[in-house]
Amino acid sequence: MSPPSSPFQVHDRRFDAILGSSPQLELLASNPEYPFAHEAGIYLPTTNQLFITSSRYTGPDGQPKIQITRINLSEDNTPVTYDEIPTDIPFGNGGINYSNGDKGILICGQGSLTVPSGLYHMSTAAPYTTTLLKGDFYGRPFNSVNDVVVHSDGSVWFTDPSYGFAQGFRPPPRLPNQVYRWDPSTGNTRVVADGFGMPNGICFAPDETVVYITDTQYLPGTGGVNERNPATIYAFDVVRYHDEPFLTNRRVFAMTDAGIPDGIKCDTLGNVYSGCGDGIHVWSPGGVLLGRIRVQGGVANFCFGKGGEIFALNEHRLWRVKLGGHVRGALLGI
Repeated sequence: MSPPSSPFQVHDRRFDAILGSSPQLELLASNPEYPFAHEAGIYLPTTNQLFITSSRYTGPDGQPKIQITRINLSEDNTPVTYDEIPTDIPFGNGGINYSNGDKGILICGQGSLTVPSGLYHMSTAAPYTTTLLKGDFYGRPFNSVNDVVVHSDGSVWFTDPSYGFAQGFRPPPRLPNQVYRWDPSTGNTRVVADGFGMPNGICFAPDETVVYITDTQYLPGTGGVNERNPATIYAFDVVRYHDEPFLTNRRVFAMTDAGIPDGIKCDTLGNVYSGCGDGIHVWSPGGVLLGRIRVQGGVANFCFGKGGEIFALNEHRLWRVKLGGHVRGALLGI
C-alpha cells in the first residue's frame, strides 16, 4: 500500500510499473488571482511550451472571461514563466496539437450569446491569429464545444454538451448533446455518438480501434451535483462500414468515485488516465482502476509531456507529475 502521505495511491500492483522507482509531484506555477489552469493542456515539444485555458472568471472590466495562457517550461529547474495570450476565442476550453503545432493548435470555443461555439484554430506565436474552422452542424449552431481529438486520418472528433446554456452564456440548444466527426478535407460533418447527459472528454486508444468519451452530467452545470447522473467513461469500438467509420459496442469502461472524469488521455500501452475530483485516475485497458495521482482540489484536464511527464491543471495551480521515464502519452509518443 502507498504511504498515507504519498500523492500516489496504488490500487493494483501494475501501477508500480507506471510510477517507476521515484515518482514525483511538483508545483510549477500558481496564480491566486484567478483559476488560470483549468482546461486544454496542449504541449508543444518543439518549443517546450504549454497552452492552457482558465476557468470562467470575472475580468477587470467586470465581464466574465476565459484566459488562454502560454506556459514557458524550463529544463534546468528554473522557474517557469507564462504569458497571457490576447485572443477573441469565445470562452475557450479543450484543445489539442494540430500537426504537432506546425499548423498551430485547435481550441474549443464554447461560444457566447453572440459569438458561435466551435473549433477555433490559433497560431502559437504573436499575433496569435484565430480562425473559426467549424461552427455549426449544417446551419444549426453547436451548443458549447468542449473537447477535441484528431485522428491519424486527419479527421477531428469533438464533444458538444450544453454546459453553456446551463451556465447562462449560450442560447437555448438547437442540437442534442452529441459527439461529432469533422473531415476538414471534404467538409463532411457527422454525428458519431449520442445518448449522453453531458459528453465531455474524448480520446483514442493508441491503435485508434477504441474511442473513450466521458459523460459528466453528475455536474449538470446549474450548480451542485446530481449523484444519480453519470460520472462515467464509455468505450466504443471504431469500425468501418462501407469504408466509413462508425462507433459500435457502447459500454461502460469505468465510473469515478470522486467528482467527474473530465479530461481523458491514453498512454502508449493503452492505459487510460482521467482528471477527477481528487486528482488523476489511471485504469488498465480492461477498465481496472490501477491507481491515482492525488492532487488536492482535483484535476480538470492534463496532458503528457516528455518521458513520463504529466502537466496537471488544478485551477489556481499547475503541477508536473513525473512517472517512470518509459511512460509515453499516446498523442505525441514522446
